[in-house]
Amino acid sequence: MLNSLYEKAIAKRGFIHPIESETDIESLLEGRWFDRQIGESSDDFIIAAGDGSFNKKKFLTTNFCAVGAESIIYDGEIKKIDDSDIFDIGHVSFLDELLGNYMAVYELKCALRAIKEYGVDYYMFDGSILGDLQNAFPRSAKLPDKIRNNLDDTLLNEFERRLSRNPYGLAFPDIRDTFNLMELPKSENSNKIEEYNLHLASIEKIILLREILQYRKKIISISKTSSDNALFHWNIPDIAFLDKNTQKQGMSRIDDERRVHPNAAFPYYNDFFKGITFTVFYVRLQDNKNVLKVELPYRASKSDVFEIIRKINVLSVQGYPYLLNKAHNDVVITDRNIKELLKIAKIYETTNREVMSW
Repeated sequence: MLNSLYEKAIAKRGFIHPIESETDIESLLEGRWFDRQIGESSDDFIIAAGDGSFNKKKFLTTNFCAVGAESIIYDGEIKKIDDSDIFDIGHVSFLDELLGNYMAVYELKCALRAIKEYGVDYYMFDGSILGDLQNAFPRSAKLPDKIRNNLDDTLLNEFERRLSRNPYGLAFPDIRDTFNLMELPKSENSNKIEEYNLHLASIEKIILLREILQYRKKIISISKTSSDNALFHWNIPDIAFLDKNTQKQGMSRIDDERRVHPNAAFPYYNDFFKGITFTVFYVRLQDNKNVLKVELPYRASKSDVFEIIRKINVLSVQGYPYLLNKAHNDVVITDRNIKELLKIAKIYETTNREVMSW
């Protein structure tokens, strides 16, 4: 079979086509990208960054899953806070989406602790908060009627009460049981438990997003990849176009009119989320390094944007924020980590892949 794949690879050689040579790159970049020197802010400020991770091991009867998040604060010295847990989850098609929601809850709770407990002036998220808001409701499982019929102020108030009292872990399991929000599955093979958990975790995430956006002047979302092409309207993402066709330190035109899509659905705070205007731009902090996409969850002026860039640049290494990179490296849960956790927990299950070594 490999010989056949080698032949296919030869046939597909160069199938990712470069931008046509006759394309006038300079005219496309004019007014959209500006080479400029980016200095470093001399202000005193406290900055932090966070990231999350999850990994899993599939067994015949279940999945062993680990989820965690970490925030790193710099106020003259490095400080860390984290939260994590281990879960036993059945075989469902939406496992990654479920774990992604769990991870997001941990990330947001760590971010809120950093802001509230350490007086953080700026907090950097890895990824896009606007993207999270565009996809607030899970797509992999239908919203159970029992939850739909209880999406009222009583449930919201209970979430808010518990989240204000306990900044750790997941709040929804206790709420689910207290409010009897889950109908018992009719068979042992039912995925209903995970379906309920998927939607309740997404509700918890939305409530936390609303709380973090109360501090939106402190929030900076940074992405290394993006499918957005609103700047050039080209057939490749803007960030890829800029990476390929610019090399110098600089930034893009500022878009301060981004909003959540009108059709986006939210279980709570619909008017709040749809009333937020995002400022989006691209920046390269160092010559010949990657272009980054930056989102600010408010309408920022040019001077605001320039100052944010200078503050990000203070603790950047090789064109990327050091705290974000450190948080990512610290929090990643590797396959080796999963094996170690299984050994510590004394879990010995079969995956049925053992037969491959017979």
